[in-house]
Amino acid sequence: MLIDLIKKNRSYRRFAENTKIELNQLLSLVDAARFSPCAANLQKLKFYLSYESVDNDKIFDNLNWAGYLRYWHGPETGERPCAYILIIAPEVSTKHHHVDAGIAAQSILLCATEMGLGGCILASMNKEIIQNTLLLPEDYEIVVAIALGKPSETVVLEEVIDPDDIEYWRDTEGVHHVPKRSLKDILIHPTL
Repeated sequence: MLIDLIKKNRSYRRFAENTKIELNQLLSLVDAARFSPCAANLQKLKFYLSYESVDNDKIFDNLNWAGYLRYWHGPETGERPCAYILIIAPEVSTKHHHVDAGIAAQSILLCATEMGLGGCILASMNKEIIQNTLLLPEDYEIVVAIALGKPSETVVLEEVIDPDDIEYWRDTEGVHHVPKRSLKDILIHPTL
């Protein structure tokens, strides 16, 4: 069922770096994004594919990985993503390009999950350095980066206990815990 795929699609931040992702797999993921809905069907998004270590390193060095894990500065060597998809949009674009990028990213990650891969959408990065280093078109901006690979960590979903504490965390075994609010807590409906 689709709900099982959605639950399995987590923000993975540690990967089996030696498991390569081939160009044809990345093309398949972008093809899924191509079929995704977008505002006014404008289809303004572009996609930069990185699967070689030289470009991967240029991207990795400029990403911020996990805001709530203040002590952790990202995957160690051997745990890094083996591919990235950068979603870029024209600098002068519609007010909806961030929504379009979110829809495209979710389509990419659901298909990646179905392939046995995992990923993480990252918006916190040094966009200017990545843009210049990879020689991306000057009239485009990076909206998000999607890190991809074979996950090498366990991520578990839990119910939120304290409504003011939704921070994800790692236990002493390295298991990544992600609190999720209950359905009742996110609905606004007078009879529920």
